[in-house]
Amino acid sequence: MIRVVIADDQALVRGGFRALLDAQVDITVVGEAADGDEAVRLAVEHRPDVVLMDIRMPGVDGLTATRAIATDARLADVRVIVLTTFDLDEYVFEAIRSGANGFLVKDTEPAELLRAIRAVVAGDALLSPGVTRRLIEEFAARAKDPGDVPGLDALTDREREVMALVGQGLTNDEIAARLFVSGATAKTHVSRAMVKLHARDRAQLVVYAYEAGLVRPGWLH
Repeated sequence: MIRVVIADDQALVRGGFRALLDAQVDITVVGEAADGDEAVRLAVEHRPDVVLMDIRMPGVDGLTATRAIATDARLADVRVIVLTTFDLDEYVFEAIRSGANGFLVKDTEPAELLRAIRAVVAGDALLSPGVTRRLIEEFAARAKDPGDVPGLDALTDREREVMALVGQGLTNDEIAARLFVSGATAKTHVSRAMVKLHARDRAQLVVYAYEAGLVRPGWLH
C-alpha cells in the first residue's frame, strides 16, 4: 500500500486529491497539511511513501518543507512530488535542487497523477522526457550560472556524456540507442553518476547536469 500525505493550503484541493487517491486499491492518504510546517510534522509522524507538496502555502512554504524532509535522515525513504502552476511558480528548479523527486502541474490529468505517484515509489523517472525538457529548460534559464558540482571530477568521460543525455530528458533506452550500448550498460552509467554525485534520484541528476554546464538552456528542441 502506497501511503501519501497531501500538503496544500486549499481544503478543496486536498479533498479532491484525497478522493482520487483513496479510491485506488494500492494508495491511501494518511494525512493532510495546510502548510509546510504541518507537512514536515506529518512526514515525521507517518513516514509516508510520498508527500504531494504545494509550493505556495502560508507560513512555512513548500520549498522550505521539501528541504527539511530531504535533509532529515529519518525521512530518507520519503519521496516529495512538488505541485505547481507552471505559468506562475518560479521555484520548481530550486525545489528539485533542494531534494524534491519531481514535480507536476496542478491541472494534470488524474491518471497522470496516479502514474507519477506509483513511478516515484518504484524509483522511476517522474516525468516523460518531453515534459522534462520543457520544464527544466524553462527554469534552468533562471538558475545560477554553471559552476562547480561536487564530485564531478570523479566522473569518467562516458559518465559525463550519459549525464548530459539525462539532462536532455532521454530515457535509459534512448541513451543506449544514442551511444550504441545496451540498456543495462546505460543504466549502470546513470547509476554510477548518481552515486558519485550523491544525487537522490534522476531528477536531481538533471539539475546537476545544468549546474555543471553539461546542458545549457536553449540547446533542446
